[in-house]
Amino acid sequence: MKNRFDLLIFDWDGTLVNSIGWITECLQNAAREYNCTIPDANNAKNVIGLSTPNAIKTLFPEVDEQTQTSLAASFRQQSATKNFSRNDLFPGVYEMLIQLKESGYQLAVATGKSRTGLQEALIETETEHLFCITRCADETASKPDPQMLFEIIQHTKIAKERTLMIGDTQHDLLMAINVPISAIAVTCGAQSADVLKLYNPLLCLKQPTELLNFI
Repeated sequence: MKNRFDLLIFDWDGTLVNSIGWITECLQNAAREYNCTIPDANNAKNVIGLSTPNAIKTLFPEVDEQTQTSLAASFRQQSATKNFSRNDLFPGVYEMLIQLKESGYQLAVATGKSRTGLQEALIETETEHLFCITRCADETASKPDPQMLFEIIQHTKIAKERTLMIGDTQHDLLMAINVPISAIAVTCGAQSADVLKLYNPLLCLKQPTELLNFI
């Protein structure tokens, strides 16, 4: 796999940042606030990676549109109360990103977060300068629609065959399949290896830093 790729596109939550527990808690708290059925951790984790409106619709299909809008607003408000730092990156991720960038790879982010949420997180984790482009669900189509990947590829002018997606959910892997581009899964985030392997990633890694052993 060495020298096979030029562009590495990372998911954010659960792939680079250890934030799945916090997102799950915020989804559950939003449900509690509006007296909705509180999703268990597995169901909450399964929608991480989708845009917030799509995640809420998937988790709470039984409630009306106005309540879904209120749930989404509550989730956003609660999730914004946590200040992330470089320490919230998975161990070794910051150093890995620097090494990859210095080795000549172009790095990008494709996330279900909002632009506001991602921008704050990039600043707080001191990683903004490491990525040549980032795309968010509220400025393009939500995963697993491949639009944000197409936009990143178009911006970098790198061939699909030289592009790799790295993510922790089926939404990331399906998005890659829909382009199609190659993908690697990591199991440190929302979903297990058993689930992720159903989408035929090139590799299924325990931690994102293991990527350095293969590319």
